[in-house]
Amino acid sequence: MCLWCDCIRDGARLTISPSRSQVFEGVSVCLICEDDDGSAGWTVRRNTTRDTRTQCDDWGEATNSSCSIDYIDPFDTGVYWCESREGATSNSINLTVTGGSVILQSPVLPVMEGDDLTLSCQSKPPSNLPAAFYKDGSLIRTESTGHMTLHHVSRSDEGLYRCSISSHGESPPSWISVTGKRKAQRTPRLEQLAAVPKHRPQPPRSGASHASTQEVVEGGPQQSPPRQGERAPAGSDRQSPDLLGTGH
Repeated sequence: MCLWCDCIRDGARLTISPSRSQVFEGVSVCLICEDDDGSAGWTVRRNTTRDTRTQCDDWGEATNSSCSIDYIDPFDTGVYWCESREGATSNSINLTVTGGSVILQSPVLPVMEGDDLTLSCQSKPPSNLPAAFYKDGSLIRTESTGHMTLHHVSRSDEGLYRCSISSHGESPPSWISVTGKRKAQRTPRLEQLAAVPKHRPQPPRSGASHASTQEVVEGGPQQSPPRQGERAPAGSDRQSPDLLGTGH
């Protein structure tokens, strides 16, 4: 049975326990649809070589928005995702079940650019033998500990990985995706804020009447009586020279 994780996420996200993309035949697996809105009614679905878009009730035990498989076998290899009653979908997870004796432990979700990627080669039964790691069919290197870390990964590290242990065999391949990081919004520093010019209200100009200002606030610019030596405006839609800032 799955242990429910009450996590808050942006939309639904599918996670798997144990968190790996390859598992040995016979282990139990739990798939969980994490969502901040339980009313969405998320259901785990899958595509395999023998069924398409089938829901958890057909091949596992459904509890709330999670699904558990007590004994997993190679026929459970496939693509899994969460789907709501309205048809919305989550991320997908590629799960490989092997009846062999070696698996590659790799991240289930895409790796962010700049992060480290750690791969582990595990045998059944466990051993402390060296493991060789391959990408797209080419040997990367052999590690005596059975673990390999790629530092500060980039898009060029994306590809199909597998591993092998002498006298045990090799793992199935797993595709590892690398995704770009979200750009964080920078917060202005204190000195940057101090350099921003501040708008200061200007005092009333000499000769501007309180009545003219009140007209702008309440009803917009209106015709003002001409001052001595000045012609009357040609139309009533012309603003007072003082309000436009052109009077002297």
